[in-house]
Amino acid sequence: MPEYTVRFLPSGRSIPVPEGKTILDAAIAGGIALRSACGGSGTCGQCRVVVRSGRVDAPRSQRVRPEDAALGVVLACQAVVQSDLEVEVPEASLLSEHQVLAAGRARGQTVGEGEGEGRSEGERAHLRPVFRKTFLRLPEPGLEDASSDLTRLYTALAKEEGSRNFQVGLELLRKVPRLMREGAWQVTVSCVDARGMTEVVDISPGRDDTPVYGLAVDVGTTTCVTHLVDLLTGETLDVRGAYNRQARYGDDVISRIIYADENDDGLVKLQGAVIETINDLVAGAASHLGIRGEDIRVVVAAGNTTMTHLLLGVSPTYIRLEPYTPAATSVPPVKAREIGLAVAPDAWVFCLPGVASYVGGDITSGVVATGVASSDDVVLFVDIGTNGEMVLGNRDWLLACACSAGPAFEGVGIRHGMRAMKGAIERVEIDPSRDAVVYRTIGAARPAGICGSGLIDCLASLRRAGIISRNGSFDTAYEGRRMRAGDAGPEFVLAFAEETATGEDIYISEPDVKNLIRSKAAVYAGIRSMLRMVDQDISDIKKILVAGGFGSYLNVRKAIEIGLLPDLPESVYRYVGNTSVEGAKMCLLRREARREVELVARRMTYLELSVGNTFMEEFVSALFLPHTDLSLFPSVSA
Repeated sequence: MPEYTVRFLPSGRSIPVPEGKTILDAAIAGGIALRSACGGSGTCGQCRVVVRSGRVDAPRSQRVRPEDAALGVVLACQAVVQSDLEVEVPEASLLSEHQVLAAGRARGQTVGEGEGEGRSEGERAHLRPVFRKTFLRLPEPGLEDASSDLTRLYTALAKEEGSRNFQVGLELLRKVPRLMREGAWQVTVSCVDARGMTEVVDISPGRDDTPVYGLAVDVGTTTCVTHLVDLLTGETLDVRGAYNRQARYGDDVISRIIYADENDDGLVKLQGAVIETINDLVAGAASHLGIRGEDIRVVVAAGNTTMTHLLLGVSPTYIRLEPYTPAATSVPPVKAREIGLAVAPDAWVFCLPGVASYVGGDITSGVVATGVASSDDVVLFVDIGTNGEMVLGNRDWLLACACSAGPAFEGVGIRHGMRAMKGAIERVEIDPSRDAVVYRTIGAARPAGICGSGLIDCLASLRRAGIISRNGSFDTAYEGRRMRAGDAGPEFVLAFAEETATGEDIYISEPDVKNLIRSKAAVYAGIRSMLRMVDQDISDIKKILVAGGFGSYLNVRKAIEIGLLPDLPESVYRYVGNTSVEGAKMCLLRREARREVELVARRMTYLELSVGNTFMEEFVSALFLPHTDLSLFPSVSA
């Protein structure tokens, strides 16, 4: 089979690829991160490149204008390599750094390297980490007490641990007699709770106060975040976040499941991509702190159900097929070496349990981190990411659901939509009297597209300016150069070509608006469906917790104006940040927290929105701005 070379500009990187592969395949092989929200199906149009020399077989695409195609523009995922190529990659087609919400805080990108969280002595006294060191003084054996060395160890540990359910591996058992005597019957024992047992994993002669580290991981669809924690003090020593490299194969979980199904090595590639992402974060943290990855002795990971499957290399095929059955919602811990994590090879990796195919460990982790499960009042927990996941309840009951709403708010299916990356429009105000648009971009860069928070601002501003009606139709009588007729209907230009990084107008079309309305309707219908399930009213909700990266950049007032979130006083709303990683960290530091997450997962009732008519009735009613029933949005009507 012939092999060709694809040379990418401006990087100058040359990648050999066999015949029949696409330019996107070459980019992936060379570590060039092209935007590909659709996972290579050719529908998103984000992976546009320019073929400067060579031959490709590229079908015509509605995502590439004829005048651009004449200049060599193709979709990398559709262009099959037929000779040596020279390909120019526009900056707008690259996955740049994403705004990563690395901690449980209201706003901000990645928390600074090495930023820690100090703990008082009182807080440290209550630490009960899942991996810990215990110093023991053991009674020496004698003729009157000839108990075995291991019995002696277990008896002393039981007094400290309050448990008698211990185990030790054969390799360590062989060392026990020597280690006991080397330490003159004083030893430091390292233990970890796993699979219903307390496992003794290490024994050191004498007192050993060297630090021991744990890793909390948020395995997100869009980003991965790590917190490196000193398990002796409870201090967070390093916080990092990065784009999940699985984005090469699709922006959302459904695209990735399809990729895993339709490619012989798809599952292997997807698992390798997320492990590679986490390992790079671990390497960066270890280098910064002057430690080794092998010094990390335990990992707690929280992710949605699909991400957990892909992290472990378990097929997620049936998650997307009715009746939407995952391989597991609660998985046993595994050793780091089994999945390739670059920490101590025998470190246990705990994946927090989920509830159903679309409510995973990231949500149960967040519910525990925010105290929803112990609240006296009714609380609504909302995480609008790639999917919209919600929990309603208090200490007495918990109800969860998930709706397919997030992709549009992540920029998927929107002509100029994009992730929250440099150059994304994140704030929009429209002044119809001057035919003017005031926008703000991430990184103050020239606009390359519009991200979720900008889309919500845009929708609210268009409605407020009277440019769109309540059902999302454009008022074509609007006078101004920004309104025009497009191939798919009316368009409103947010930024003209001379202003943008792409050299083309950035606009929002009527189909884009209708897509966004469907997405916001799904979220609001999910909330209303849960309320109806438990015979509650919106006014019964005393607190709304908005979690996740998208939520932390959300303008709540604008979200209420379009009918995405309930019309309640803004004082009811709280930004709670990355509760997935915060909950994982709690489980590292307190064994009780891990048990609480497991209990919450068992307590939570999952509402399958596809069953019955309630959700569809609410969805249809919500397909207006802000809603068909204006009494639900009195502040917007006023």
